Amino acid sequence: MLAKALGTNTDSLILDLEDAVTPERKDEVRDVVASWLGEADFGAKEKTVRMNPLDTPWGFADLEATMATPPDAYVVPKPETVGGLNAIDAELSRLERLHGHPDRGIGLILIAAETPLGALNVRTLPTCPRVEAMSWGAEDLSATLGVQTNRDDAGNYLAVYQHCRVMTLLSAVAGGVQPIDAVYVDFRDTKGLRAECEEGARLGFTGKISIHPDQIDVINDAFTPSAAHVAEARALIEAFDRAQAEGRMAFTFNGQLVDAPHLSRARALLERARRIEENVP
Repeated sequence: MLAKALGTNTDSLILDLEDAVTPERKDEVRDVVASWLGEADFGAKEKTVRMNPLDTPWGFADLEATMATPPDAYVVPKPETVGGLNAIDAELSRLERLHGHPDRGIGLILIAAETPLGALNVRTLPTCPRVEAMSWGAEDLSATLGVQTNRDDAGNYLAVYQHCRVMTLLSAVAGGVQPIDAVYVDFRDTKGLRAECEEGARLGFTGKISIHPDQIDVINDAFTPSAAHVAEARALIEAFDRAQAEGRMAFTFNGQLVDAPHLSRARALLERARRIEENVP
């Protein structure tokens, strides 16, 4: 599975020590993942480790075992408070000093809103200085709430999950970190995945977590600015340059009135396209 994953077009790989591993095999798999970090060639892919929560017997041991040759980031499941994240931050700082790694060189990617308390605190979580991205988790939250499904008969998220999705997006952007949309669990439903990806991109998410290799190309296509959108953004910026030379910041472009927010959006799109093309995290 690792070899197959290394050959995909994904930007990041999550080496899972949490839900994919039974309690009896935690120690064994932790050692396997630690060896992969030291020996496998991840190329340009970001390598991350999904640790176990700190309120389990395995969370601190996950960090201890994998920091000799560390990942680029740890994926933190079920974060509930900034205090819990700061405890991870402090432990990582200790291990960075121990192993001679740069201070705060390892980031945190949060799977927020997986518990009711985490959902209530989601806006505060990016204040931990190691946080670099936030996603959210409908499946664990629905399990905690004791319900059978998190979607209606049409396949749309029910209200509480829509709220968590939007709050994660707003909290991430307000905190200056990347907003990453949650997994789409029905990996055979390509049409539904594409629709949800396109909606997520329109909302402002910068990517989506996949659970199956067949989802990767659909996700990449939806969250990569199209050539047409890049060309339009360049044309709009050029039009703004001409308008500003004439002392104007509002004018008609392609039949629409545009002003400063449209310029900011065009610049952000071009920057995102550049970073994707150059494979910059």
